[in-house]
Amino acid sequence: MPGIYVHLPFCPYLCPYCDFAKWPLRASAAREYLQALHAEIERSAEQSAATIYLGGGTPNAYPADCIADLLQRLTRRFPGAREVSIELNPELVRAGDLQRYRAAGVTRLSVGVQSFEPDEISVLGRRHAPQDIAPIVAAARDCGFESLSLDLIFAVPGQTPTSWKRSVAQATQLEVDHISAYGLTVEEGTPYAAWRAREPAAFCDDAREAELYGIAIDALAAAGYRQYEISNFARPGHECRHNLNYWANGEYIGLGVGAASYRSGERSVHTRSLREYTAAALAGGTIPQQAERLEGLRRVGEAVMLALRTSQGVHLEDFKNRYDIDVIEKYAPVISAFTSTGLLEQVNGAVRLTAQGRFLANEVCGAFVTFE
Repeated sequence: MPGIYVHLPFCPYLCPYCDFAKWPLRASAAREYLQALHAEIERSAEQSAATIYLGGGTPNAYPADCIADLLQRLTRRFPGAREVSIELNPELVRAGDLQRYRAAGVTRLSVGVQSFEPDEISVLGRRHAPQDIAPIVAAARDCGFESLSLDLIFAVPGQTPTSWKRSVAQATQLEVDHISAYGLTVEEGTPYAAWRAREPAAFCDDAREAELYGIAIDALAAAGYRQYEISNFARPGHECRHNLNYWANGEYIGLGVGAASYRSGERSVHTRSLREYTAAALAGGTIPQQAERLEGLRRVGEAVMLALRTSQGVHLEDFKNRYDIDVIEKYAPVISAFTSTGLLEQVNGAVRLTAQGRFLANEVCGAFVTFE
């Protein structure tokens, strides 16, 4: 069964580091978009889904009743999801929202905290206060959510090892089920890219970023969180099923502007033009998209890359059965090179990143994608 991703692209303000498909919140545009999204859902083939994930943008920029109605439409068209997640900006959580989400079938909350340090929150362009988070966690527990996740960002301009340790400590003290710790990526075309061009010294170098990443790994392990993916840590049983499907190279369906899908070896991405998406969806036409078919070694290389991001790595027998390829034999030069440098290891019928290899995951994973 595929995972279902739904993109809600409106934000009350635009964070300077974000390059997702997003627009400033305007009531009229948000209403029209929701109508277009409903139309796309109704034209989708009915099928069971493993997971549903509402992302953005800022999903809770919409009133809770709109989210509940959207979920009702989704679960009618895609029944059976065992995990239903929604991303939240903490300062937009209103009284009664969490109860409404839970009643509508949401099982998992992902709260965009990013930092507990006021100066870093400001640098990131966010508008919540550190003290906003604990009441949300307590309310989520009272409402009976199955899993609660917090997002954190490291390598923020001005961040120090000491300030990062404080943020991680505050997150773990809340005893949430899942913590994502993402290294800041400066994307082209964002205000952060212009800032870095003007003042590169304001941003962390590779050595400092690695130091901060190591702090997160050690502190989260000490607090009982297992690193099950490069950037994701969970208490047992609280791994994000939706994202696990991505890393297993499973199928997923993207709904909404800029949303990506992967079905039967074909990857497609809806247009990032809000006007084009809305017009096509409301007219009942084909939504403009870009598509490519992943075949042969390219398909396998991407599957290896995704699997290596996880703690389990590439299970050799599974890959042989699924792709009819001997990973050890086919990628012998790559595996040998990274094994000799201590970045890869073979354990229990799998190839996986070592603890050292996690710090150079992009380099290692990328080598499998480009191998010919």
